[in-house]
Amino acid sequence: MFKKIVALCLVAIALTLTGCVSVGGGLQSFVDTTDGYEFLYPNGWIEVKVSDGPDVVFHDLVEATENVSVVISPMVEEKTLSDLGTPTDVGYRLSKNAIAPKDSGREAELVNAEAREYKTKTYYKLEYAVKLADGRERHNLASVAVSRGKLFTINISTTEKRWEKVNDKFQQVINSFSVY
Repeated sequence: MFKKIVALCLVAIALTLTGCVSVGGGLQSFVDTTDGYEFLYPNGWIEVKVSDGPDVVFHDLVEATENVSVVISPMVEEKTLSDLGTPTDVGYRLSKNAIAPKDSGREAELVNAEAREYKTKTYYKLEYAVKLADGRERHNLASVAVSRGKLFTINISTTEKRWEKVNDKFQQVINSFSVY
């Protein structure tokens, strides 16, 4: 009888502890079934409502300039990501049109560009060093994918000063991005 009680207590404790563990160690899940994408974002970040901009934005409560956003753009239905060019081609275009557009005072250097396959979809993973007009430096990671005639872009950003500290977690966020 005592063994059964101990076994039941151990099962109850294990189930309780399992419920306390977050996805991806310090990351939470965001799923948009309407637009068809999902990703993980850091614990302690909150959603910010924006109009006429990204589909969704989260930012850190403590480091308010750290943020992650998803932008959805229309495309010609038949186009694929590779039709848009190589990862480097798309990375340069994204830097000129979105990260550091003309007359923004920002400069963006494409540090790395690579392709990856996940569940039959191609994703381009891009990394940027960004210099703002006031001289501050930032670090951005982005991933782009095409699905159902739309171009999906996720971008996560921090100051260059904090980059080394958050690099691993930000890589997890970018690698978790999935469209369907």
